[in-house]
Amino acid sequence: MSQSPVTQQHFTAIIERDPESNWLVGSVAELPDCYTQAPDMASLEVNLSEAIQVYLDTVSTTFQPVR
Repeated sequence: MSQSPVTQQHFTAIIERDPESNWLVGSVAELPDCYTQAPDMASLEVNLSEAIQVYLDTVSTTFQPVR
């Protein structure tokens, strides 16, 4: 049985603090409209990873190549 190689992708996270809620807001520079928020950095890292995965899963199922 042949397995496909695992590829690792790197993204640029932009992190800001919301002045009203004091929560951290993270967005991904390479992925338009991919963002999340959390009260602390550890939670934000988890949330960003999940947001990236959902974004990539959505894009891969939404945009099929034209044959």
